[in-house]
Amino acid sequence: MKTQVCIIGAGPAGLLLGHLLRSEGVDCVVLERRTPDYVLSRIRAGVLEQITVSLMERLGLDQRLKAEGLPHDGFNLADGERLIRIDIAELTGKHVVVYGQTELTRDLMDAREERGLEVIYGAEDVALHDIEGDAPFVTYSKDGQQHRVDARFLAGCDGFHGPSRQAVASKGTEYEREYPFGWLGILADVPPCNHELIYANHERGFALASMRSETRSRYYIDVPITEKVENWSDERVWDELAIRLGPQAAAHIVRGPALEKSIAPLRSFVFAPMRHGSLLLCGDSAHIVPPTGAKGLNLAASDVHYAAAALTAFFKGGDNDAVAGYSGKALSRVWKAERFSWSLTRLMHRFPEDGPFERAMQVAELDYISGSRAAQTSIAENYVGLPV
Repeated sequence: MKTQVCIIGAGPAGLLLGHLLRSEGVDCVVLERRTPDYVLSRIRAGVLEQITVSLMERLGLDQRLKAEGLPHDGFNLADGERLIRIDIAELTGKHVVVYGQTELTRDLMDAREERGLEVIYGAEDVALHDIEGDAPFVTYSKDGQQHRVDARFLAGCDGFHGPSRQAVASKGTEYEREYPFGWLGILADVPPCNHELIYANHERGFALASMRSETRSRYYIDVPITEKVENWSDERVWDELAIRLGPQAAAHIVRGPALEKSIAPLRSFVFAPMRHGSLLLCGDSAHIVPPTGAKGLNLAASDVHYAAAALTAFFKGGDNDAVAGYSGKALSRVWKAERFSWSLTRLMHRFPEDGPFERAMQVAELDYISGSRAAQTSIAENYVGLPV
């Protein structure tokens, strides 16, 4: 098979890039190791910045997002006793939208036939070849047969463990910070305890009250990275959430059986540069952020924005400089998002090495934020998403 761009990975980043390229008349094919059902079964974040919403609007695939997404004008920081509301609409003139990553992926998947986007599921043993030249190709196996895709560019949208970054791992620099805790998450069909998200810092640890809809809630608490999910009954999770979120939120918690319960480790990671020859890396294949700042999916969307613009400029205008500049543009925004996610994680979590002084600094910082419009504006600007 021959195409202009071969995209590896059919998660939201790969599908979004594929749709954007097809909308500009650029030929592409997407390879995905898993099945469509498996891709949709992955429970991920659901707070969308304007960049992500605007790309769906540009593609005309935002009908369900508009109908079912929940616009949020603010969010809350909690210190165990009070809620400190960050009014992002008033401070920035913008808002975020709560809409599950699974639902956004479904919208992109459902439109692939109509939009002429070819996605090959069940593509195993994917390998990238001749990346440094102008004629790279990808090999994979499916149903016991070997296949090859020749392209002008490859786009690695296959996540942290995918083959794209591994193919160039020795040619870049890895920046990494692993955290000593994970997030124990519970998903339940109960109304959320608050109409906006709550990030809580309590003496017992971190908690987050989030949602997927008006009737489905997503809650998290941080636990040691060595903890086992089997040790946490539903009742124990709900009890701990009620303590950490504070009395104001706890009074409105509706308990229910867990639809899903798991522990996700936290990591900050950047691989630079994000372009190697004819390979462009997007999303988790190039960077990971702790979920504290709600940046993972949105960073992938901004990568895709830059990548689609660069590849379109190359194929429609012969612009080599656009592709050459991709990594620099993407990394500039990546590092700012990494900084915000890291700083918010540091503010809201208890680290094992922390003592009374570090705890006092967190309390003082939250107290300062509660009374400073400048501090709230800085947080709001970063939370709602910096310009692309």
